[in-house]
Amino acid sequence: MAKEEEKSKTQDKGKGKVDDAKQVNGVNGTAEKDGKDGKDGKDSKKDGDLEPEELNEEDQKLKDELDMLVERLTEDDASLYKSALEAIKTSIKTSTSSMTAVPKPLKFLRPHYAKLCETYEKWPAGENKDSLADTLSVLGMTYSDDEDRRDTLKYRLLAPGTDIGSWGHEYMRHLALEIGEEREKRLDEEKETDDLTQLTLSLVPFFLSHNAEADAVDILSELEMIESIKDHLDENTYGRVCLYMGSMVPLLTYPDNDRFLRTAHDIYLQYNQLTQAMSLAIRLNDMELIKSDFSSTSDKAIKRQLAFILGRQRICLELEGEDAEDQELQDCLNNTKLPEHFKSLAKELNVLDPKVPEDIYKSHLESSRTAGLTNTDSARHNLASAFVNAFVNAGFGQDKLMMVEGGVKQSWTWKVKDDGMMSTAASAGMLLLWDVEMGLDKVDSYTYVPENEVKAGAALAMGIMNSGVRLDSDPTLALLSDFEDKPVQVKVASIMGLGLAYAGSNKEELLETLLPLVTDTSLEMQISAMAALSLGLIFVGSAQSDVSEAIIQTFLDEDREKQLKDKWTRFMTLGLALLYFHQQEEVDVVLETLKAIEHPMSKPASVLAEICAWAGTGTVLKLQQLLHICNDHIEEKEDEKDDKKEEGENGATEKRDVEGDQLVQAYAVMGLSLVAMGEDVGQEMVLRQFGHLMHYGEANIRKAVPLAMGLISPSNPQMKVYDTLSRYSHDNDIDVAVNAIFAMGMLGAGTNNARLAQLLRQLASYYHRDPSALFMVRIAQGLLHMGKGTLTLSPFHTDRGVLSRVAAAGLLVVTMSLIDNPKAFVLGDHHYLLYYLVTAMHPRFLVTLDEDLKPVQVNVRVGQAVDVVGQAGRPKTITGWQTQSTPVLLGHGERAELEDEEWICLANVMEGVCILRKNPDWEAP
Repeated sequence: MAKEEEKSKTQDKGKGKVDDAKQVNGVNGTAEKDGKDGKDGKDSKKDGDLEPEELNEEDQKLKDELDMLVERLTEDDASLYKSALEAIKTSIKTSTSSMTAVPKPLKFLRPHYAKLCETYEKWPAGENKDSLADTLSVLGMTYSDDEDRRDTLKYRLLAPGTDIGSWGHEYMRHLALEIGEEREKRLDEEKETDDLTQLTLSLVPFFLSHNAEADAVDILSELEMIESIKDHLDENTYGRVCLYMGSMVPLLTYPDNDRFLRTAHDIYLQYNQLTQAMSLAIRLNDMELIKSDFSSTSDKAIKRQLAFILGRQRICLELEGEDAEDQELQDCLNNTKLPEHFKSLAKELNVLDPKVPEDIYKSHLESSRTAGLTNTDSARHNLASAFVNAFVNAGFGQDKLMMVEGGVKQSWTWKVKDDGMMSTAASAGMLLLWDVEMGLDKVDSYTYVPENEVKAGAALAMGIMNSGVRLDSDPTLALLSDFEDKPVQVKVASIMGLGLAYAGSNKEELLETLLPLVTDTSLEMQISAMAALSLGLIFVGSAQSDVSEAIIQTFLDEDREKQLKDKWTRFMTLGLALLYFHQQEEVDVVLETLKAIEHPMSKPASVLAEICAWAGTGTVLKLQQLLHICNDHIEEKEDEKDDKKEEGENGATEKRDVEGDQLVQAYAVMGLSLVAMGEDVGQEMVLRQFGHLMHYGEANIRKAVPLAMGLISPSNPQMKVYDTLSRYSHDNDIDVAVNAIFAMGMLGAGTNNARLAQLLRQLASYYHRDPSALFMVRIAQGLLHMGKGTLTLSPFHTDRGVLSRVAAAGLLVVTMSLIDNPKAFVLGDHHYLLYYLVTAMHPRFLVTLDEDLKPVQVNVRVGQAVDVVGQAGRPKTITGWQTQSTPVLLGHGERAELEDEEWICLANVMEGVCILRKNPDWEAP
C-alpha cells in the first residue's frame, strides 16, 4: 500500500514538470517554433523591436497595409508619396487604444522608423518632405525613452505650418516636455532658442482650449515667458489659469513667485476682477500697486469692498479727492465699525452675556483630590484670572471683574500685587477691543490712580483697544506719545501701546517719538528694546531705512557693549527683523551688515531677519538651511574650545558665545514654522521634523519645539498636533512643559475645542502645586475660549491666501518671549507681553451688508473648503455644507457661498465683511 502511494506521488511530480515545460513553451509550443533552441529567435529579433506575437486577422491586415505604404515611400515613384503619407496619417489618427497599450499603427511602424528617417534625408524639399517630417515627429514619441533623442521636437521644427493640434493631447504634452529639455541644453551651450519660443506659442492656445490650463502655464513658466499668457486668455479660461498660478507661488523661488503673482494680478485687472487683483497686490506687498488698484474704480460699493479688504490687512491709505470726503469709505478702511459687526454676530449667536473665569476653569470637573487647591485666592491666581477674563470677554465691552459698578476702586485691579496691577489694568483695553470712542472714558479713569503700575496699565490698555482701528482724531497718539519724566513702567507701557495701536500703519510721526529712545545710550536696555520692537511693528515689512540704521548703529555703539548682554536685546533684534518681514531677497543687505558686527547678538539677529524675510513663503531651501542650524551640537564645540584655552577671561567669552549659539538654534526652530506656515505640504513635513528635533535635540531646541508647533497652526486644533503637545506638557523639563501648555492654548485659540478643554483641565489638577505651570494652564484656557469662541489668531485670511504681517509679527513676539526661559519674561514680571497677541486677534465671522452698508440677512452655505485647482469642469468648492443665515461663524478651513443668485457678492471670498449687490437678472422661483 505504502509503495503504491509513493509511486503515484512520483508520477504526479513528473506530470507537474511536463506541465511546467509546456507552459514555458506556450500552449502550442511557440517558443520552439520561433527559434529552434531559443537562440535563433534572439538573433533574429532586432534591438528595439517588440516581441513577435500571434496577430489576429485584423491586425495582420493593418500590419501588411502599413508595410506596403512604407514600401511605397521608399520606392522612386514620387507620385505615390502623397497618398501613402495621407493613408499613414489617417491610420494613426483614427486608431484607438487603451491607456496602457501603444496604438497599433505606431507599434507596426516602429521597425521602419530608421528606414523612414533615411528616406527623409534623401527626399528633395517640398510639401511631401514636410508631410513626412510631420509623421516622423509623431513616430518619434516611440523613441522618447532614449535620453538624448528628441526626435518629436526635431521633426516638428522641420515641418512648419502643419496643424499639430490634430495629433491629440498626448502628443502635445510630449512635445512640451521635449521643448523644455531642449531649451535647457541650448542655454547651457549658449545657442539661440527663438524657434522653440515660436513653437511654444502655438502649443498654448491648444492647451487652453482643451482644459489643460496647467500645461499651458507650466510650459510658459519653463521658458520664462509667463507674461505672454495674457494674450491667449478669454472670459472662460482666465479664472482657472489665475487660480492655478496663485497656488503655484509657494512652490516657486524668487523672483519667479513675484512674476507669477504680478501676471495673475494683471489678468484679473484686465477682466475687471478688482477684489481678486487687490488680494494679489497685498500678497506682493507693493503699495503703488495697491493704490492704483484702489483708485481704478469709481463704483462706490466696490471701492468700499476694497477698503474692507485693506482694513483686514491693516494697510493705511491716505484717501484723496472725493474719497477723502466719503466718511463711510474712511470707516471701512479704518475698521471703525468692527465692534458693531462683531456684536451683531455675538447677538446672533447669543453669547453677549459676560463670562467669569470660573465658567472656563470648570473646577468642579477637575479631579476632586485637587479641586480645592487650584482655586486659591492668591495674587498670582488672580492675575491669571484677569488674563482669562480679558481673553474670554475680549471685544464684548462688558464683564464681571473690571467693568463693575463702583468704578476703578471696585475693579479686580486691587486683587493683584505690584506688576500684576499693570497687566490687570491693561485687560480693560482687551475688553473694549476696537471700541475706542466708548473705551477712552472707561480707561481714562485708571489714569487718576496714584499707583504707577495702574497708570502704566491704562496706557497699555489704550494701545490694545486701538489695535487695528484708526480714528481721524488719533487720541491714542496724543495720549501715549508724551512720556517725558514718567516712571519706567509707564514709559514701557506707552511705547508698547504705540506699537500695538499703530502696527502696520507706517506712520511717519512715530519716528520722531520712538527713534531717539533706540539710540539714547543713557536709557535702560528695556526701554530702547521696546522702542525698537514697536518701530518694527509699526513699519513691519516696509524695510524702513531710518529704523534699521538706528538699530544697527546701537549694536555698533561701544557704550552699549555691556547693555547688549541684557535679556531685552532679543526684542531689539526682533524689531530689526520685523522691518524685513516677507521682503525675501531685500534682507540680504542687512545680513551682510550684521556679518561685519562682532557681537554675540549679531548671529541670532541675522537668523531672525532671515526667517522674517521668508515668512509664509514655504521656500524649501530656507527650511533646509534652518534644519542644518538645528543639527549643530553646541556642547561639543564648547568643550573643544575649553580644552584649547585656559580658564579665565577667555573662558567667560566662550561661555557667552554658546548662549548666543543656543539662541540661534531656538530661532531656527521657530523659523521652520514661520517659513512653512502658508503651505500645507511643507507644514506636514515640518511637523514631522519637530518630532525628530524633540527626540535628538539639546534642551534649548526642545524648549522651542512646542512653541513652534503652536505657531505653525494657530486656531487650528489638529488632533495629531495637540495630542503630541499634550505629551510634551508632562515633560521632565518644566520649561518644555510650560511652552507646550501655551502652544495648546495657541493651537485652540478661539475654537472652544472640547477635547483641548478637557486636556487643560487635567493639566490644571496635575500642576496644582506648581504656580508657574498652573498660571500657564489658566492662560491657555483663556486663549482656548477667546472671545467666547468667536475670535481667531490665524494670521491668514481671504481663504487662507493672504498672510497678515501684523498678526504674524504679534504671534512671533509672544513666542520669542517664551523661547528659552519662560520665567525670564511671561512667567516673571513681564506677563504683559502676552498682550502682543492682540495684533493677531480677529473675529472669524462673515457679515453681509448691502450697498449702503446696512446689515442684510441672507442664507449662505458653510462647509469645508475644497481645493479645486486644476480640476476639470465646475467642481463644487465646498463639501459637507450646512445652510445658515448671516452673520455666521467660520471655522478653520471653512468656506461660505451664497445659497441662491438673488444677490451678487462683491468680494471674491466670502469672509469678514462682504458687500452684496442685488442681482438685476434675478427672478424669484
